[in-house]
Amino acid sequence: MKACGVSAPGATEVTLLDLPEPPPPGTGQVLIAVEAAGVGAWDRLLNAGGWDVGLRPPAALGVEGVGRISAVGPGVQGLPVGDRVVAHEAPLPGGSGFWAEQVLVTAAHTTPVPSGLEPVAAAALPINGLTALQALEALGLSTGQRLLVTNGGGNTGSLAIQLAAAAGVEVTATASPSAEKRLRSLGAAEVIDYHDPAWPVGAQGRFDAALIAAAGTAATALPLIRDGGQLCSLTSDAPNPERGITSTNLYVRPDPAQLARLTTDLAQGLLRLTPEPLPLMEGPAAFARAAAGRTAGRKLVLVP
Repeated sequence: MKACGVSAPGATEVTLLDLPEPPPPGTGQVLIAVEAAGVGAWDRLLNAGGWDVGLRPPAALGVEGVGRISAVGPGVQGLPVGDRVVAHEAPLPGGSGFWAEQVLVTAAHTTPVPSGLEPVAAAALPINGLTALQALEALGLSTGQRLLVTNGGGNTGSLAIQLAAAAGVEVTATASPSAEKRLRSLGAAEVIDYHDPAWPVGAQGRFDAALIAAAGTAATALPLIRDGGQLCSLTSDAPNPERGITSTNLYVRPDPAQLARLTTDLAQGLLRLTPEPLPLMEGPAAFARAAAGRTAGRKLVLVP
C-alpha cells in the first residue's frame, strides 16, 4: 500500500513508501481505510525518541486521522464495517500510522464522524483539539477568569481560544499582527504581537492562568500569573512553581468522549478550523512545513 513515513529506526528523512498491508485486526482493533490524516510538528518526534508511539519502521507516520472501517477484530461491538470514524491513536497497535492507505487502530479510541462533517475537516481536529480541551480542563477556569495563551495563532492555540471564550473566560493571546483579526473573531479579547520584546508589559497581568503553546514562553509568562494561579505548558518547559502557582506539562492522550464533543462542535459550526488538504505524495513537503512551523495557521491534512 502507498504510505509516507520513515524507512528505518531513527531515520529523520520522511519519504514515500510502499508498505505491506496491515494484518487483520486483532482483539479490540479495527482496520481503517484512511480518507484523511493530520500532520503536525509532533510527527518529527515519532521516530526520533521524543514520543514513543510504538512505531516499527519501515512505517507510516501520523497519529490522527479519519477513515471508513474495513475490518473488525474480535470483541469489537457497535462499529460496523463501512462506518466513518476519527481517532487519535498512540501507541499504534500495528506499528504504523495514518499517513497510509490503511491503518490498524484500537477500536475504543475511535469515535463516529458526525453526519455532514467532511473527512478533511474531521482529520484536522484530533490532536490539536484534544490538547486544547485537556489543557483547559487541567486549568479548570471559570466564567470571568483571565487566560493568557501564547501562540494563539497556531492550531492548538486558536482552538483553546474558542473553547475558553465559549466558557466565558477572557482570553489574551500572543500572535503575529496578521492573525489579530482572525483571533478576535474566534473570541480573543486581546491579541498581543509576540515579535515585540516588551509584549509582557502590554499583557496587562495578572492572569488566573497561562496556556503555553509557544516554546520558550513559559518563563516569561510565569510572572504575569497571579499568586495561586496555574500554568500549563504544551511545550515541555513548565518552570518551577513559585508564589503558589501550579506549573505542569501536558501530553495529549486519546479520549473518544472528548473527541466526540469536539467533532460535534465542529460539525455544528461552534468550532472553526482552517485545514489545507494535500495529496499523500506531498507528505515529505508537508512534514517539513509542519516541523518548521510554516503553516500560516492552517492545519495540513494528507489525503491518500
